[in-house]
Amino acid sequence: MWCVAVAAGSFRRYATYRVATAAGVFTNTVFGFIVAYTFVALWAERPHLGGYGQAQALTFVWVAQALLAAAALMGGGGLEELQERIRTGDVAVDLYRPADLQLWWLAADLGRAGMQLIGRGVVPMAVGALVFPLALPGDALTWGWFLLSVLLGIVVSFGLRYLVALASFWLLDGSGLSLISGLACMFFSGMLLPLRVFPGGFGEVVQLLPWAAILQVPADVLIGARSGGALLRGLVFQAAWGAALLALGRLVQSAATRRVVVHGG
Repeated sequence: MWCVAVAAGSFRRYATYRVATAAGVFTNTVFGFIVAYTFVALWAERPHLGGYGQAQALTFVWVAQALLAAAALMGGGGLEELQERIRTGDVAVDLYRPADLQLWWLAADLGRAGMQLIGRGVVPMAVGALVFPLALPGDALTWGWFLLSVLLGIVVSFGLRYLVALASFWLLDGSGLSLISGLACMFFSGMLLPLRVFPGGFGEVVQLLPWAAILQVPADVLIGARSGGALLRGLVFQAAWGAALLALGRLVQSAATRRVVVHGG
């Protein structure tokens, strides 16, 4: 199937950037140490902040570092190329392909994410586990649920980033919107601080936003904060947001395609 071929090609493409991958591993690991020691100090003062123990909080830190590139927690994730193709008009060529534009870029993004998860995610997590007492599960089933949750989170991330990329059909320059989107993802995904830590109604609201499906839910699955019914609700929450964002992206894509036709693209 062409989707598999596109994903495999994207995986191989990103695998060729060995120096960039090594630099990313180093950066993620160093940043992980900085945040981890910050969390050590914070949880020493508030041992059960957000309902997490210190080991769970530290695990959250290293999960964030492992997913930083794979889930594009700071935005980007390769869809800048789509934005540029829209800006230059080269997207007209993409629309003539015998493949759906959204599915093409989703397949490419999944291939990219797979490479980033292996290339930039495994080492920081392993280093974190060697240095800090992490709350990692000992059973394969939990790891399996975690990987499924990560996959759903990446789909949600793609859905958000794809909408941002499509906005370039109406904007002269989409870089500003991409920056805002990246900042929103960093804050509302739980990358800077777990969303469970936020107090009152604000904490409840941010856990209902789509960004929570990208990091907060997968991290909670891994550290055991979600099990049984809570695990199922978390996966349904991710799947619902993924389906909604892909459907919305389909509608925006349809409107954008009509715009290209109107302007002679």
